[in-house]
Amino acid sequence: MLKIFRIIIVLTLIGALTIAFGHLLKQGDVRGLNEYIEWENNMILKNPDYEDLKILVDISEKKLYLLNGNALIKQYTIASGKISSPSPLGYWKVTSKARWGSGFGTRWMGLNVPWGKYGIHGTNKPDSIGYNASAGCIRMHNRDVEDLYKYVKHGTPVTIINGEFGPFGYGLRTIKPGDIGADVMEVQRRLQALGYYKMDYLDGKYGPYMEDALYRFQKDNGIAKNHKITYETYKSLGVIMME
Repeated sequence: MLKIFRIIIVLTLIGALTIAFGHLLKQGDVRGLNEYIEWENNMILKNPDYEDLKILVDISEKKLYLLNGNALIKQYTIASGKISSPSPLGYWKVTSKARWGSGFGTRWMGLNVPWGKYGIHGTNKPDSIGYNASAGCIRMHNRDVEDLYKYVKHGTPVTIINGEFGPFGYGLRTIKPGDIGADVMEVQRRLQALGYYKMDYLDGKYGPYMEDALYRFQKDNGIAKNHKITYETYKSLGVIMME
């Protein structure tokens, strides 16, 4: 169905181009024809299409890599979240695109992070690029985010990492009720796999359901009841970080 829809669009465009081309030839407007060809080429360049487009953001390197499969298309320098408001590690998708302004620069690409509103966007603070400077979003120079914007589609996968430890890329912190993040969601996932966390949806938010699941897990594993997730609980969940 999608292929048929694309064919219809292509045929429609071809028809429009034929009419425009014929009109220009009738008018003998060589200058206009050249302008049209230039416009068409620019449109193609601004809207490239790749079969396996994806984004990899490495917080430790402060780089965003645009990939087609395993082939590098482009790379950009970024700013990431502050220590107090880290960028969301994990595997996400672009769910919205917009032309914003002010502190978000000239473009916005929203991500489906369940515990907050995060995205890739421009900035009116270009000197912040290369540092831990944002409230968690991936911040780019406006010229770079405008360039990236023309490649990215709704549904483009985005992977955000910080070293080799996946959701624990910021280290094993003590997690307490009210905390949010990729590490919280990973603990939820492990509790769910073990049959303690009964919710179908993992949201990365440490709330009452997660706390109840934690207490039952601690009881069954001989761990003193503690609303905080510390090393002992991490170890029992199989979370062991090794260099």
